[in-house]
Amino acid sequence: MGDMLWAPPADVRERSRIGGYLRWLREHRGLDFADYDALWRWSTTDLDGFWRSIWDHFEVIAHTPPTATLAEREMPGARWFPGATLNYAENVLRMPGRVDDDPVVIAHGQTRPPVTLTAGELREQVRRVSAGLRGLGVTAGDRVAAYAPNIPETYVLLLATASLGAVFSSCAPEFGTRSVTDRWQQIEPTVLVAVDGYCYGDKPVDRRAEVAAIRAALPSLRHTVSIPYLDPRATPQDGALGWAELAALTDEPLTFTPVPFDHPLYVLYSSGTTGLPKPIVHGHGGILLEHLKMLALHHDLGPADRFFWFTTTGWMMWNFLVSGPAVGATIVLFDGNPGHPDLGGLWRLAAETGTTYFGTSAPFLLACRKAGLVPREIADLSALRGVGSTGAPLPAEGFHWVYETVGDHLQLQSLSGGTDVCTGFVGGVPLLPVYAGEIACRALGAKVEARSADGTPVIGELGELVITEPMPSMPVGFWNDTDGVRYAEAYFDVYPGVWRHGDWITINERGGCVITGRSDATLNRGGVRLGTAEFYSVVEGLDEVLDSVVVHLEDDEGGAGELLLFVVLADGLTLDDAMRATICRELRTALSPRHVPDEIHQVRSVPRTLSAKKLEVPVKKILTGTPVDQAAAKGALANPESLTAFATFAQSRTSA
Repeated sequence: MGDMLWAPPADVRERSRIGGYLRWLREHRGLDFADYDALWRWSTTDLDGFWRSIWDHFEVIAHTPPTATLAEREMPGARWFPGATLNYAENVLRMPGRVDDDPVVIAHGQTRPPVTLTAGELREQVRRVSAGLRGLGVTAGDRVAAYAPNIPETYVLLLATASLGAVFSSCAPEFGTRSVTDRWQQIEPTVLVAVDGYCYGDKPVDRRAEVAAIRAALPSLRHTVSIPYLDPRATPQDGALGWAELAALTDEPLTFTPVPFDHPLYVLYSSGTTGLPKPIVHGHGGILLEHLKMLALHHDLGPADRFFWFTTTGWMMWNFLVSGPAVGATIVLFDGNPGHPDLGGLWRLAAETGTTYFGTSAPFLLACRKAGLVPREIADLSALRGVGSTGAPLPAEGFHWVYETVGDHLQLQSLSGGTDVCTGFVGGVPLLPVYAGEIACRALGAKVEARSADGTPVIGELGELVITEPMPSMPVGFWNDTDGVRYAEAYFDVYPGVWRHGDWITINERGGCVITGRSDATLNRGGVRLGTAEFYSVVEGLDEVLDSVVVHLEDDEGGAGELLLFVVLADGLTLDDAMRATICRELRTALSPRHVPDEIHQVRSVPRTLSAKKLEVPVKKILTGTPVDQAAAKGALANPESLTAFATFAQSRTSA
């Protein structure tokens, strides 16, 4: 059991938003809950009562009311709030508790001076861009794609797209051409909005060639809009519009197209561990309700808050962050290198912007610890009352470091969830203490269990993370998966009717959780997640490479870890420095600099199952010291002898 590092104040129910919600339940529903556990149990058994209470408590703006809360309860196929029509953008732009001249978007970066938008300015920019998109012929259901960083324009574009009932999708501009086109060729956008480049630290990165290649690969495009971000004086290339033209002055009023609860809002992408990245469709209503619940009741955010999360537009935490104004919070956006000029940069940003909730990744916190950083000595963090950590498990030493060097008064919330639901299943809540190395609770409405190998729920031991009841922010489906087969295979093929997430979790007696990592093999370096399938498509696209396997060995101290690539070359070829340089160049160009391997080694063959699946996880286990016989079931392998080379390699590294 970890040390208790923070306890809720005695008056937490008077001061927190979840306390206000508990009072509301007592007054309006006649429900009284003694503690968080009782509230959670109700929220995951009376699904109708809980989710309707979220709708009513937060006074969701609807154009037509729902005829029911949950029409069908099974997974997949749950139908939420049938008959309701609403618009996500309308609910976000209500910005409860804020007046027109309150700042609601504060944006800092390394490419241009800071930008602040007030509530009135945000609505005005959305009004103009919405009119501009309408002028380009964008209507409900059309796709609008953003190759743009975490800047106000990208946020305005999301809200304007949603206001029309069109569908938004973003890729961070550090993504290479192949990563982008693998995503967007699936959804066929009609409008592309792209930056000309950006600065990462003090290094300018020109992306015009990538934008041209993306345009050429997307025959569905009717219009391209250029944001002159790297060079404000630049003129648009090859018939593109400028952002200023798109957002030109117009007297068209801001209107919101009412859409059904499950109408597509945006498409996010899985990391592509098997095949192309999965295009995950999220709906207006499900995302709105889930984010209202998490941001207000779990993160305790409201009109007095400034909410920051370090993220790019290629990670679902961006979509989570930018829902902040829906609960009245001001959002703080940052674009650039979080380690420039040093790891203290984001902490100084928090001080400068008056951030009250600072969200980041576990690897960032561990890197700060490794560097000996003491944030409270370099920045005034007195406004800070919450720190969020996600992206990877945060070990106990990371918790201790936060309380010793950032502040002992704040609540550290480690959370875990996924792109698939665009939220956290497990996280923190103001009502519960913080224990070192432990996620405090399962989130309201998230019926999370740990399942043993035989499928029975377990407490106090490691199991597969499953969800046994539907949640409104589960995907509407996958794009172009009309019969739902890909969607069902992704989450429901192991336990019929039960969502299997692909994480290992231990749930203890008090409801605390420890995530031990993925039960599959995603690469996660520097906050950019890419699946191995994308990696292989680049490496094996080279004529000289017949096969390959890549593993990421995480660093317990919070560093980038080691990315090791093993290649099978064509007959007669030997891996040399020139070949290594070619592979690295291809990966850097097509994916991102973070995915250039630390080492490349030649092997005779890659271990595969009888059904030809590569075995990244067993290879990783062998490289971290697991005996071959324990790492893989040889009977399930097409070529069990292939594992020997990795065992030999692991031994040579150990002895070295």
